[in-house]
Amino acid sequence: MVGATLAVVVPTAGANAAAVPAVQAARAAAKPPTGITAKSTYLFDSTTGKALWSRKPDTKLQIGSMTKVMAALVVLKAGHLDRQITITQKYADYVKKYGASQAYLAVGDKLTVRQLLNAMLIQSGCDAAYALADSYGPGWLPFLNKMNAQAKTLGMKNTHYSSFDGLPWPSATSAWSTARDQVTLARTAMKNATFRSIVATPTYTLKKTAGGHSYTWKTSNRLLGKYPGMLGIKTGTTNAAGYCYLFAARRNSHTVIGVVLSSPSLTARFTDAAKMLDWAFHTHTTVQLRPASRFAMA
Repeated sequence: MVGATLAVVVPTAGANAAAVPAVQAARAAAKPPTGITAKSTYLFDSTTGKALWSRKPDTKLQIGSMTKVMAALVVLKAGHLDRQITITQKYADYVKKYGASQAYLAVGDKLTVRQLLNAMLIQSGCDAAYALADSYGPGWLPFLNKMNAQAKTLGMKNTHYSSFDGLPWPSATSAWSTARDQVTLARTAMKNATFRSIVATPTYTLKKTAGGHSYTWKTSNRLLGKYPGMLGIKTGTTNAAGYCYLFAARRNSHTVIGVVLSSPSLTARFTDAAKMLDWAFHTHTTVQLRPASRFAMA
């Protein structure tokens, strides 16, 4: 969808933080956002702590690589972000076997946990996710148990993880979550400064690792740097999940967190999100979507 234009308020003249509650009250009494194609949605004002709008927010669906948000949270809570992890052949074999999105990590390279978090969250590298799960489990199964335990701690009652990266194993429907649960997760993750910094990064360049290789990782979040106030978070795609997108944006002193699950196309998940945000902020934004990259299926 090269050069696609998303016409979805440049803020009206004189808009300010004091006007936001009145605007949101008007929205609450008005019609819901229109033209949203996702099967399930949830939109939440993180500043006021109030839900703004939803569609089937508790329907259990697959979420693809949005799973990596929970993987990142488990790692961040454990800490030791400057420790080094050696990339092994099994990580490379794994992404090759499943045709998974990857950060193209070179076998034998030593990367810090912090660098691997960037590889996993920005470029959605399943090889980076495996390296982190392997180290912080230790082993992927104990790590998976930690992910599900963390979901329980957060009150994500309708969420179950069966992989550390969102790949559909052991089956396409063996993992599930809901729009409401994913916003709950995002609210917690966005309180972590390291997480916020990573998901707000469009491109991350690592000039040289301890193993001698350099890397450039680019985000699959096509609204980052395009939609005013966009803070990032994470995309997700599998055949079973469709096109998913967990997002956050801030305007006029209000942070809004939302999610779309099972949008019908890569572009639709971003147009859905922008329309929802415009409705929340009472704005009308024109966004020129950047061309899809080879990493857009994450």
